[in-house]
Amino acid sequence: MRRTTRKALVHLGLFGTVLFLIIYLNGTQSKTKTFAWKEIRYKPSSATVPESRGICPGLASNSKPALVVSRVAADGDPKWLDPFSKKYHPCIYTVDAHVDKNSNHLQVPANKGHEAMAYLTFIIDNYDHVPAAGAVFVHGARFQWHNDEAKYDNAVLLSALNIPTALEPSGYHNLRCDWSLSTCPASTPPQGSLETSFQAKLVPWDDRAASDAGLPKALASLFGGKDAQMVRPGTSDAVRSQCCAQFVVSRESILRHSREEYIALRQWLLEDKRSDLVVGRILSFVWHILFMQQDGAEGVGVGTNLERLNKQACPNARECYCRLYGRCDLAECTSGACFGQYRLPQDLKLPIDWAATHG
Repeated sequence: MRRTTRKALVHLGLFGTVLFLIIYLNGTQSKTKTFAWKEIRYKPSSATVPESRGICPGLASNSKPALVVSRVAADGDPKWLDPFSKKYHPCIYTVDAHVDKNSNHLQVPANKGHEAMAYLTFIIDNYDHVPAAGAVFVHGARFQWHNDEAKYDNAVLLSALNIPTALEPSGYHNLRCDWSLSTCPASTPPQGSLETSFQAKLVPWDDRAASDAGLPKALASLFGGKDAQMVRPGTSDAVRSQCCAQFVVSRESILRHSREEYIALRQWLLEDKRSDLVVGRILSFVWHILFMQQDGAEGVGVGTNLERLNKQACPNARECYCRLYGRCDLAECTSGACFGQYRLPQDLKLPIDWAATHG
């Protein structure tokens, strides 16, 4: 056999081996689709709990749902929220405010993890007084590219939101119905897949790719404790969820986890060395795991059925718009979109003068 032929066969064999490994590893199914995602088992490095500076005034004697707002100074004047005081009890956190015991701002231990730090601080500092009517968690700017409304106006969504019907199926609901930039479409590769891992390696500066690739290990760290590998999703286990971390949740769903669990989760956020955006986006795909009830599902009390969780997290767009916002009988709908309800803006940005021209 000629040397060139032998060399070609060797290369062909190596290529075939690599291709087989890629197909095999990416197609490997977990032994079970039920994961022990019921309790935060992360063990913080520090036993010191940050001082409480997030106690929402008047919440203990309130019967309205809480409106938990995570804002930064650049979001502008929060007066756009004033009209909602009749429907909600506002709890507004300015996460980049200077930490000051005499400040009137509700404060967080550190400006890290985007909205997650304010959300967790609210739950921790107000754990015993979460309203029976539930809580709505949103960002501080009125107009944002991910607001599921034709003009990207969160004021419209908050006005229309029907909290009881939103909470009825599972005690939690993301405020988005459109599937844009979510992991809901079946075409979105699993977070632990080789495709996702390669993408994160190829563009290490891409925080979105880094957070997707980092989700399986984060879930293992948060829920696993000593048995981290038992709760880590495999290469073919996609966690389907809506994006952007604005949601409504019932009091019962919040109280299913202890205050100590939320403290541990916030400590993970403080102690993790990755960027603010990466850890914040990872947690944006953890909220529904924490809060969604799976009554009647196989494995209740033991674990979380991933297939059922994915189905609950990604409801049909037409049904979602009707239940959350009363927009029923919409035409031209697919599973993840209804014509005229939302359009993903170019480069995920609104024009600079958008608020001035649409407010």
